[in-house]
Amino acid sequence: MDKHKDIFSIQGIKDGDIRNKYTDKEVGPDIIFSQQEQPTLKKGISDRKTKFLFIIFCVTFLIVFIKLFSMQIVSGQEYRDRAENNRIKNEEINALRGIIYDRNGETLVKNSPNFTLYFIPSEIEEDEIIQIAGDISSIIKISEEEILSLFELSDSISNYPVIIKDYINYLEALNLKIALNNHPSVHLDTLSVRQYQKGEAFSHLLGYMGKITKDELDYYSNYSPLDYIGKVGLENWYEEDLKGVDGIQQVERDSFNKTKNVIATKEPIPGNNLILNIDAGLQEVLYDSLVSSIKSNRSTGGAAIAINPSTGAILSFISYPSYDNNLFFTGIDSEIYQELIENPQTPFVVRTTSGEYPPGSTVKPLIASAALEEKVVTQYDTILSTGGIQIDKWYFPDWKSGGHGITNVVKAIAESVNTYFYAIGGGYEEIEGLGLETITRYLESFGLNQTLGIDFPNEKDGFLPSREWKEKAKGERWYIGDTYHLAIGQGDILVTPLQVAFYTAAIANGGTLYKPFLVDKFTDINNNEVSVKSPEIINQNFISSKNISTIKRGLREAVISGSAQSLSTLPFSSAGKTGTAQFASNKNTHAWFTCFAPYENPEIVITVLVEQGGEGHAVALPVAKAGLSWYFDNQ
Repeated sequence: MDKHKDIFSIQGIKDGDIRNKYTDKEVGPDIIFSQQEQPTLKKGISDRKTKFLFIIFCVTFLIVFIKLFSMQIVSGQEYRDRAENNRIKNEEINALRGIIYDRNGETLVKNSPNFTLYFIPSEIEEDEIIQIAGDISSIIKISEEEILSLFELSDSISNYPVIIKDYINYLEALNLKIALNNHPSVHLDTLSVRQYQKGEAFSHLLGYMGKITKDELDYYSNYSPLDYIGKVGLENWYEEDLKGVDGIQQVERDSFNKTKNVIATKEPIPGNNLILNIDAGLQEVLYDSLVSSIKSNRSTGGAAIAINPSTGAILSFISYPSYDNNLFFTGIDSEIYQELIENPQTPFVVRTTSGEYPPGSTVKPLIASAALEEKVVTQYDTILSTGGIQIDKWYFPDWKSGGHGITNVVKAIAESVNTYFYAIGGGYEEIEGLGLETITRYLESFGLNQTLGIDFPNEKDGFLPSREWKEKAKGERWYIGDTYHLAIGQGDILVTPLQVAFYTAAIANGGTLYKPFLVDKFTDINNNEVSVKSPEIINQNFISSKNISTIKRGLREAVISGSAQSLSTLPFSSAGKTGTAQFASNKNTHAWFTCFAPYENPEIVITVLVEQGGEGHAVALPVAKAGLSWYFDNQ
């Protein structure tokens, strides 16, 4: 009974509490166990709950199965590629940029190493950023705060490189190489930058390089965000020839991003070298002479260009004011760059090809060519110059008080007789004159009002006025006085120094207008010839050789007895034309001079412009004379 009593006490049942429901008699514990096999201590799980748990289990299993199926079967290749890419990386090997030489093999620009420190945001682990900043800040002399801000401002999933510092010196690079052994996610690469060898005389010609922008990356698909690219000048025009083709090195990296093995390498192909038509010696002599003339005459700037009239090859290409393109070698200071941009003398403007000016009397040989070709006059016809022409109430003066007397075409060119060109251009008395449309047609035949196609950026086309343009722009009709002004290179006509040089060359060579070109040929890294440029003709046979010969006699006479007599002291024959172009009533005139030599078989044309310099014979001619002297002394 004691045992039963213990069990009852567990269930909370007291003696005498259990009775038979039928007899209402007290039932003992032995009867209880005969009706109930064992005592029940907790409640059981119902079938409904069991089914619910089974459904949850099945749904969970189905979700896991679908996810595994998607990862292993549907997207399996993608995840395998990601894993492989985490292990194998493609790293670019920069191609060596081509060198630029003058016609005699003198180096004008060379490559110099540029150590660049950068990181790829997507490769950086957040917990190593502070350590990286601390380890490298003292080496490159940039504060930890500055370095940390670069990390904080970068997009953590971006693969676009963020430069910490470039133009790092060699000693710093060595120390960084050691420090970065613990930080393989920060990179130190050796890139090439340009070092220009010859000073400001070549800055406009060669141009400079700068870091590639995002817009340029969209245009040049085979470039890296770390690349430098030609911004202006020949560096820009021949960018793809100079650049070469970058190589690729495939490396295996471990989970710590450290290189374990080089799997494969595709070697880079160096860029082509440029061999220019430019003569470095002539370039320097003309530049120095031009700068001296500009400074002594308080000019705002100028240009000079020398060419081979038989091919169109450019021997010298100068614009002033200039700038030091080596300022871009180590990254130009922002304040200095801003000063250059805001300089009122516009040192970044290449006046040789982008400057547009009234040509003054340098255009007179073209007007004379047209008049002879159209039989407005012959080489023997004369006009009396008495000091000017009176048309109604308007007076059109000659530059010489009292005039030049009896004048034919040769004398008109030699002495730059305005009266003669008024008559053959717009007509006077019995001379009908060419008229606006015919003048325009011939000037365009000589390359005006169009670009000549030089291998150089931003060439301007000048401007030739028309009746329609004047009515629209000024609300006035075209007058005969406008034609007179056009015939002497004044009024609204605009030309570039390049155009003046090339129409002078067309006269010098007998009537062929060539396309200008700066680069003669391309060579590979071993100086083996890759390709050579050939002369290209823009126009020819539009003036007869007989009439061209008459014009050349006029230009020769200018040296013998006319406005270019100072060239007569040279030990070789030459021919030329001065020009003095008015462009504003309150400013000094532009000074022009264009010439060729030797007269009998021209080898060189030189054209000089000095802005607001005054008289062409006094200001521009001496610059050309210095160039001619040097050229024939050094052949």
